[in-house]
Amino acid sequence: MPETTPIRILIADDQQDIIDALRLLLLDEGYEVTPARSPGEALERLEASDFDLALLDLNYTRDTTSGQEGFDLMERIRALDPTLPVLVMTAWSSVAGAVEAMRRGARDYIEKPWDDEKLLAAVRTQIELRRAVRRSQRLQEANTRLQRGATPPFVGEAASIVEIRRTIERIAPSDASVLITGEHGTGKEVVAAWVHALSDRCGKPLVTMNAGGLAEGIAESELFGHVKGAFTDARVDRIGCFEMADEGTLFLDEIANMPMRLQAKLLRVLQTGEMARVGSSRVRYVNVRVISATNADLHAEIAAGRFREDLLYRLNTVVIHLPPLRDRRSDIDALARHFLGIYAARYRKAIAGFDADAVAAMQVHPWPGNVRELAHAVERSVLMAEPASREIAARNLSLRGKAAGDSAPVEDLSLEEAERVFIEKVLARHGGDVRLAAEQLGMSRSALYRRLQQYGVRE
Repeated sequence: MPETTPIRILIADDQQDIIDALRLLLLDEGYEVTPARSPGEALERLEASDFDLALLDLNYTRDTTSGQEGFDLMERIRALDPTLPVLVMTAWSSVAGAVEAMRRGARDYIEKPWDDEKLLAAVRTQIELRRAVRRSQRLQEANTRLQRGATPPFVGEAASIVEIRRTIERIAPSDASVLITGEHGTGKEVVAAWVHALSDRCGKPLVTMNAGGLAEGIAESELFGHVKGAFTDARVDRIGCFEMADEGTLFLDEIANMPMRLQAKLLRVLQTGEMARVGSSRVRYVNVRVISATNADLHAEIAAGRFREDLLYRLNTVVIHLPPLRDRRSDIDALARHFLGIYAARYRKAIAGFDADAVAAMQVHPWPGNVRELAHAVERSVLMAEPASREIAARNLSLRGKAAGDSAPVEDLSLEEAERVFIEKVLARHGGDVRLAAEQLGMSRSALYRRLQQYGVRE
């Protein structure tokens, strides 16, 4: 992934000496410059790539002074990209020409020969305005996805968790790709949030996408965005997760379940920083740090032909493995009290702790759903506790199996509860491997992910 997103400027003028002079001036300022010698060539460049600003001549045919060629080009540009700032130049400056250029969409009007400092000031101003518009678009899209407002706490003092926190502190300031592994429910999204929060990108967006929970066509649109008319119901242009996360961090959960064709497109973005929205051939540039997560064995997926080996080596610069809750039982009490504080406040109950039987039940329960299962068990116990109770009792936790000592018969469960228990058992049997569990259950992986999310045992 490129370290910075280049600022790209298109220069359209029929005179090579004008192009050369502008190119030297703008290159000295660190801009990337693309020339065009005609309106047709300018449109070809704009259709092929994404630009931050266009600097256009108004007249291209010898002895023409009307500016009509430039005015027509601006209207085409507005139809192609209404947010692209355009600065127009002409040696035949007039008030009427300036007014017409502004009416057709120009942001400013520059007379030849130009003053270098004034031209550069106009370029900087319009590029900043362009960035402001893009930031506004990203924020609007992010709000619809209900992004978190704060970094979730990373609870635990087990030796493995302490070492993970140290690793995060060491690698977060870099732009290295991070692969987080572990069973479902172990807290991979929390680790991703902490990597972002401790990075130099912390002031930029953290965007999360479940790479395995959507059909292929929808997933591609979610990842890269789409243009109006790209497919049925694509009524407006929409930016995708990569553009929303520009200069920030993109967290791709369940990366092992991404379709192979989409894996190839993801690899290209990671290698070059270039992408295109669905239905468009225009190349756009993004500067995104990618954090990915999976509960699958990616080397086994590669051997089975379901995952690209070259993509793995782009994603796993740093690997962080989260242990299951059964391997960090010393943290169960702290985690349970943390969740109790959240849910007691949410449901306005004056519950201060757990009785001895509840603590013992939590310590021996196998927790196949890991930390996520514990959170839901505590939430359920808060709801089920007596109104005047000050402590959670073991019966309030409703833990099933030998660990709880009072499991309910299957015939006493609702259909939804029975399905949840069955799915948890199948997942546990396959060590948290969603692909194998889905095969046994006779459903697609995306359908199983929806069930996991519904029952609160999803990553």
